[in-house]
Amino acid sequence: MESFKSTPHGIACDAATIYSKLTDPSLIKRQIEAHADQMDASALQHLEAVKFGEDSIAIQSPMGEVTLSLDRENSIEDEKVVYTASSSPVPINMVINLEPQDDGTTMSTAELQLKLPFFMRKMVEGQLVEGANRFGELLARIPFDRL
Repeated sequence: MESFKSTPHGIACDAATIYSKLTDPSLIKRQIEAHADQMDASALQHLEAVKFGEDSIAIQSPMGEVTLSLDRENSIEDEKVVYTASSSPVPINMVINLEPQDDGTTMSTAELQLKLPFFMRKMVEGQLVEGANRFGELLARIPFDRL
């Protein structure tokens, strides 16, 4: 599988809290709805391409809508949250790596893992790197301690 990672982002919250919130995406959906009036226009525009369910996240992509379901078997408590595509033309994982820091904050990295044919990789590589970075930035903006 090819891996496309975001740049690391610091989150002012402990890894255990972030992990518990990311394994329940419906919490994020409720918070976005409750605080949409406080979000900037670009963040809201990016969120239009994302739908949060009880245990899944659906994302509009160049390949159409991709639904990622929580993969509890491959997630590691307080370290890594894994979502796996349930309906996609290629195997896709979305991984959120969490690295606790000594000061109670957490460094996070969003990672997209795909199994792509070689010819497709060159066509979509830039979009996948951009998508991983956008998702990493989105994670850094979520007030996990208030969800």
